[in-house]
Amino acid sequence: MDTKPNLGYYFLRVLTWFIQLFPLRFHYMMSDLIFLLICYVIRYRRTVVYANLTNSFPEKSKKEIRTIARKFYHHFCDSFIETLYFDRISEKEIKKRLILLDQVILEKYLAEGRPVILALGHYNNWEWNCSWPLNSDYKGYVIYKRLTNKSFNLFYYNMRARFGIKPLERADTYRQLIADQNNGHASASAFLMDQTPRKYEIQYWTSFLNQDTAILTGTEKVARKLDAAVLFCHVRKLKRGYNRLEFSVIAEHAKETAPFEITEKATRKIEEMIIGRPELWLWSHKRWKHKREVATEELN
Repeated sequence: MDTKPNLGYYFLRVLTWFIQLFPLRFHYMMSDLIFLLICYVIRYRRTVVYANLTNSFPEKSKKEIRTIARKFYHHFCDSFIETLYFDRISEKEIKKRLILLDQVILEKYLAEGRPVILALGHYNNWEWNCSWPLNSDYKGYVIYKRLTNKSFNLFYYNMRARFGIKPLERADTYRQLIADQNNGHASASAFLMDQTPRKYEIQYWTSFLNQDTAILTGTEKVARKLDAAVLFCHVRKLKRGYNRLEFSVIAEHAKETAPFEITEKATRKIEEMIIGRPELWLWSHKRWKHKREVATEELN
């Protein structure tokens, strides 16, 4: 990774320095103003958001869809502010704002010297999960895709790493995790499982939010090769600025699962989470840009 800072990177750092001068409740007032701009003036990705919501919840009325969309934009602005704030947040404050529930489940597998795969989605504020190492003595990774913008890529890399997490590019993931396993180093690695796979990566389709959906299978492949324990992470929003990270078991031994079983179970958990509070998912993402017939024809 290119670690040489540039002007854009320094601008972001100055911005977060200014942000940390004021409490988060002050920045939520700014978020309220940004929400009005994004939702009603700029109308950021409005067509994508409404199409995704309408197709995902065909049983809901137009009024209900508008309500969810409005709540999504509000949460989207809050998450943006929270991410910038996270770059300068203190250890004491983040421990108050992100509570870990049932961490004993995670620590149990790590204490046995086993690799752990953490499956999660673009739900609530996933960036704050990078503070997890403050509550553990084990290694932690977050798997990411390099951003095209070098300033943002370096900024996010350093922000995620500040509490001990090591960001790991997708291409380097298996090599690093197998090296850790061979050296007897237990680690937990977080994978976002609701991203859109590239066409040549598509190997599995399922119904997700009432739509035929291509699902990434790389997480399962890594887990099965390592015979990792696979846990699901639900970042539950308690109130504005306060979240709770909950762990549940998908598979204790990935090698013992059937093909695509882990992928399917994780997808169902993400779906259940979204249905519970739909406004907290990233609806502006073009999640359903691939169609099964078209993708299949292009691969043949």
